[in-house]
Amino acid sequence: MPIVSIEPATPDRWDDLERMFGPTGAYGHCWCAFFRRRAKDFTASTSCPPPERGRDNRETLRRLTLDGRIPGLIAYDGTEPCGWVSVAPREEFIRLSRSRALRPVDPDEPGVWSVVCFWLPPRRRKHGLGTRLLDAAIEYARAEGGSVLEGYPVDTAGGRAPSAEVYTGSVRMFQKAGFSCAPHPVSERPVARLRLKDD
Repeated sequence: MPIVSIEPATPDRWDDLERMFGPTGAYGHCWCAFFRRRAKDFTASTSCPPPERGRDNRETLRRLTLDGRIPGLIAYDGTEPCGWVSVAPREEFIRLSRSRALRPVDPDEPGVWSVVCFWLPPRRRKHGLGTRLLDAAIEYARAEGGSVLEGYPVDTAGGRAPSAEVYTGSVRMFQKAGFSCAPHPVSERPVARLRLKDD
């Protein structure tokens, strides 16, 4: 794979992000808003008929980006956007705080960031770009003052799974990056954690 740069999704990069996600907004009109919206609002956006389908999700991501909130990082092959990872302070992801399966055990712990989603166009998959995006997310969260980075990967038991099922990453990928993975105390779903700085 050619050399890839990975950059924050700043307002001037919105057109690149929109072009990469395409008309369906990555995973089924998601626009990487799944963790940023209440369940009923997200579902309403993805279940309405075209051309409105996904419009509110797109607007959520567009507004965040154009407001300079940096909702994630974009990978580039030259000038072509070719990958995405959503990483931000954990409190920005409203779905986590409301989720029985992933609700934080320590909601008041300061400095926790979350990496919640990866998106790679089909021809970019299986070349290690997801790992490079995770490494970049680690460095970005650390540089922005995060003390812990959390992820919510899927345990594929060392095998492969459809991309739409592992959009949060795999346990193996997170472990290779140095994260410790433990089951959530309620749902037993894997939660990956990496300390970004010494106490």
